[in-house]
Amino acid sequence: MAQSFDLIVVGTGTSASTVASACRSKGWEVAIIDSRPFGGTCALRGCDPKKVLVGAAEAIDWNRRLKGKEILRGDSSVDWPALMRFKRTFTDPVPEAREKSFSKQGIKTFHGRARFTGPLKLQAGSENIEGRHVLIAVGSKPKHLGIPGERHLTTSEQFLNLDALPPRVLFIGAGYISMEFTHVAVRAGAKVTVLHRGEHILPGFDADLTTPLAERTRSLGVDLHLQTNVEAVGKSGGGLKVMATQKGKKLSFETDLVVHGAGRVPEIEDLNLKAAGVEAGAKGVAVNEYLQSVSHPNVYAAGDVAASGGLALTPVAGYEGRIVAENLLEGNHAKPAYHGIPTVAFTTPPVASVGLSEKAARERGLKFKVNHSDTSGWYSSRRIAETCSGFKVLIEEESGFILGAHLLGPHTEEIINLFALAIRQGISAADLKQTLFAYPTHASDVQYML
Repeated sequence: MAQSFDLIVVGTGTSASTVASACRSKGWEVAIIDSRPFGGTCALRGCDPKKVLVGAAEAIDWNRRLKGKEILRGDSSVDWPALMRFKRTFTDPVPEAREKSFSKQGIKTFHGRARFTGPLKLQAGSENIEGRHVLIAVGSKPKHLGIPGERHLTTSEQFLNLDALPPRVLFIGAGYISMEFTHVAVRAGAKVTVLHRGEHILPGFDADLTTPLAERTRSLGVDLHLQTNVEAVGKSGGGLKVMATQKGKKLSFETDLVVHGAGRVPEIEDLNLKAAGVEAGAKGVAVNEYLQSVSHPNVYAAGDVAASGGLALTPVAGYEGRIVAENLLEGNHAKPAYHGIPTVAFTTPPVASVGLSEKAARERGLKFKVNHSDTSGWYSSRRIAETCSGFKVLIEEESGFILGAHLLGPHTEEIINLFALAIRQGISAADLKQTLFAYPTHASDVQYML
């Protein structure tokens, strides 16, 4: 006989945990399922462990920049096994701690891959359960590339668990995953190659800022190829060989490791959504403005798996989780607002963005002024010998509100939040410009960007 619950949550990441805890706190009987260690992508396989590696790359970069000014002596290098041990001090405790937290709250935990067997019935591993409501929050997985030899590819999760960094690493794609790991790997001593089919690295960020970042990447010794399509991957001696084409020209690359950084897709293909009558497509579960399934009113979706229009970011997943919890507990009334949400690529230096791009603003017919400058000559960059920095800020002419902000350079991952606050809370550029910031800080540079 199937166990019954008020809510069944599929996944244990940010949005899943948020909804499960909120509903349980109101007395709901809640079950949560995951086929992998509890904790989700961000805590175990994404943001958090990645940032540990990025921290090491930043330390190396800082040392080398200032050594060039004859300020520091000696050299520094990354002890990769030690870095992995340090990273695991953050990730290893998570699954047990997360499961204990669920149990303490009275949330029933299940291990195994979830699969719908009916509209509100699921098989969780070897057990059958049913609920009044279901939240799908299983996250995403690497996109299937459909190329010969795809089995030889290493995922981002596997890269984050390498006991040793191979001498040669090749990344497919130049999005977040590839570029962030590229900047780590090259500073850790690997010979890095990046193959990207697009014209610019980091699609979605402003090309006026990613172009100098690409130049910086090449200056580190990275063999970066744009407008290049990977055709196949195969064994070659003791390593791997990657076949590609660039504007009709055939290319081949010898390497020790090929990392898949060419995009991710919702991990829903084996959930048997058809049995539940849940409509889904390439972008995930089809949801309405309340994050409710358009075809099944008792099913909701949040995070990377929801075709909601929100960016695939951990803060967005948590935000959507809060929206879903409100709608489950109080009836549909809360709707997500996706304006003013910042995103960062943690390269070294990082690049960040919030709001509209210049292209999107022009396509909307908006009238605005563009403040754009290289800031490598500013004090905040010069004092740390950083030559790769700049900004672009869009300000609407009539209202004076900030439409978009795009930053490159040290601490932009923090400064972008000031622009996000201004956009989301309707703070004008003039008011932000008059704010008194501590000096000398990177935040105090904001007034010169407006």
